[in-house]
Amino acid sequence: METITTIGLDLAKSVLQVHAITQDGRVIIRRALRRSQVLDFFRGLAPCLVGLEACASAHHWANAIGQFGHTVRMMPAAYVKAYVKRNKTDAADAEAICEAVTRPTMRFVPIKTPDEQAACMVLKTRELFVRQRTQTSNAMRAHMAELGIIAATGMASIDKLIAILRDEADTRLPVAARAALLEMAEQIERLSSRIAALDTKIVKAVKEDETARRLTSIPGVGPIIAATVRAAIQDPAAFRTGRDLAAWIGITPSAHSSGGKERLGGITKRGNAQLRSLLVVGATSILKQAKRGVKLPAWVVSLMARKPYKVAAVALANKMARTIWALLVKGGTYRAPMVMAAA
Repeated sequence: METITTIGLDLAKSVLQVHAITQDGRVIIRRALRRSQVLDFFRGLAPCLVGLEACASAHHWANAIGQFGHTVRMMPAAYVKAYVKRNKTDAADAEAICEAVTRPTMRFVPIKTPDEQAACMVLKTRELFVRQRTQTSNAMRAHMAELGIIAATGMASIDKLIAILRDEADTRLPVAARAALLEMAEQIERLSSRIAALDTKIVKAVKEDETARRLTSIPGVGPIIAATVRAAIQDPAAFRTGRDLAAWIGITPSAHSSGGKERLGGITKRGNAQLRSLLVVGATSILKQAKRGVKLPAWVVSLMARKPYKVAAVALANKMARTIWALLVKGGTYRAPMVMAAA
């Protein structure tokens, strides 16, 4: 049998497609494998280059196949799409992966270890609980507003609504409505306790991680952001500059330039949505301090005087991402620049 040099593996739930070529590009294997057959197939091959799309279960297969001595590379699915010929099939996708993985300009996704995947799962679980709590809180607030009981946004107001629900002397709520809304209140409290428990674990992990502790020295970066950065960015040196990291997160302007004319639009919103959202929230918390008389860097004050509030928040989040890159790559802790009184 001729020597296989490159394999494109198209992942799926049950059936995985293999496309294998030799050094001169000739196709020698094009077949489908059941999940139970995949590891036996790669175990019997000499070490070669294996390409995968970064999708569900990709990290598991990359780690498992890599144990047999193969060089495994994962690529974003959007970058592989350009190599698909005509109609989309599993065989066409595997061929496109096999072609894309050999390109010298291709960008690859770092492979996560099981421990790194576990850290991401903790953060994703917390994010899910926060979304569920917000959804339930909004539903309860809307239902009570239908009965004339109005409350502002925020968990502090939700606590006031829960107190009204448990006040049997309050006759504004029908018995059936009170029973249904108390179910929501108990769900909100259960979610809050679970979120608090996860926060405790995350804070403990950040304190034990020297790099994460250094990240928390940046204004606006708390334990949650530091933990998310550590889980999402395995190799910060893969980004040449801080701007490259900010672009990967999706908080840089989108470009629509042609003919020498540069046109910039809104932020791209690519990359890690969870990290991008957290950075913007952290930047917003810093801008709110200006209203309380806290001194901010001169460029932030100048930007707030010229631009809308949310634009300034995104610009500050971009700066925070660049600062995070500098601390990850160069070490050290954050040193505050010259500040001036808030306008």
